[in-house]
Amino acid sequence: MKKLAPWLTVLAFTVWVACGKPSKADDSEPDPEVVTPTLTEIREQLVDKNATDETAALFYNLRTMAEEHILFGHQDATKRGLDNPNTEWANEAHLPIVSTEKSDVQTVTGGYPAVYGHDFNHISGFFDPGNSWFAYEKQIARQLTIEAYDRGGVNTYCWHYANPVSKESFYWSESPVKAVSRILPGGDHHEVYKTSLETIAEYARSLVGADGKPVPVIFRPFHEFDGDWFWWGRAHCTAEEYKALYRFTVEYLRDELDVRNFLYAWSPDRNFNTESQYVERYPGDDYVDLVGMDNYGDLQSAATLAAAAQKMKIVSDFAEQHRKVAALTETGLSNLTQADWYTTVLLKALRLRPVKLAYALAWANRKDAFWTPYQNHPAAADFRAFKADSYVLFGDETPAMYKLP
Repeated sequence: MKKLAPWLTVLAFTVWVACGKPSKADDSEPDPEVVTPTLTEIREQLVDKNATDETAALFYNLRTMAEEHILFGHQDATKRGLDNPNTEWANEAHLPIVSTEKSDVQTVTGGYPAVYGHDFNHISGFFDPGNSWFAYEKQIARQLTIEAYDRGGVNTYCWHYANPVSKESFYWSESPVKAVSRILPGGDHHEVYKTSLETIAEYARSLVGADGKPVPVIFRPFHEFDGDWFWWGRAHCTAEEYKALYRFTVEYLRDELDVRNFLYAWSPDRNFNTESQYVERYPGDDYVDLVGMDNYGDLQSAATLAAAAQKMKIVSDFAEQHRKVAALTETGLSNLTQADWYTTVLLKALRLRPVKLAYALAWANRKDAFWTPYQNHPAAADFRAFKADSYVLFGDETPAMYKLP
């Protein structure tokens, strides 16, 4: 594949464990003997020491590629999009059938995104199990996830989880009911929460690729917790309650429900300026494989690039020190009101400081708000220029992500 440097297949494991990047004391010295780590050695770095081979390989490849490249991702990449400003398409039960190969990113650039974003909100919500709409949502999510894996893509799931106490919205403003303390062990809604996790585990086991292997998933629960807009947000639970919830989530899925195809991601929004602020609610290295942040606000224009880059640096440095993968887990400019945003804002911010981020994911395209251009949008040419940059990799430019080099 193009754009890939030779280091991808020649990384010494001893150095990878220490800092993730090969180095020499003196340029005149010969390169040390190169050893690719074994899957067993990689698993020792993971939250799940029994993760599938493909999941362990994904972790290694994400961390390794971040040395010199970044993958581009798109939420709902093959689920929904726009043909033009007035015509929305979506793989939904109440709309006309759309090819599951359709993608705004692919239509505009010729390549699929490397990372596909999905959501557990319609899979583990509170609804009548006989409701055909939700049954369809689960079926199409499964299909799109497997198809993304089969074409070599990386799948990540967030979770806009409806309040498990009120059984209503995940937004605090629409359902202002405290829930975190009540779904922890000993809480009066703990069994409700366990049932939701059991639904996720059952779904995770149903994700099987054409190769017969479980599809690896980057699971990102309870994101943007440093804001107050979700019921798990900072104002609605203590730091210790949040950390306990995240830890229980991992332990129950991993230890009780035997989910083996998850990497666990943790990402606040942009409400931090120092590492100590960033990790205030960090559940610990034993529970997190990928650290990131969601950042829209600092990436609206070139005026705040330095702030965005500094926060990326904090995330990247923390990941490096703790042997994690780092990512810009959500970003974008709504409706791309600046036609050259991808090259003059996002790309510049990513390159302003030395960072090692595995991917940057733009949010989903809808008629009321879109984050990648549709065909003939004024930003389409700039988006193609963004794809052409040697630092950025789309789906047609990445190597095999589920095997060791």
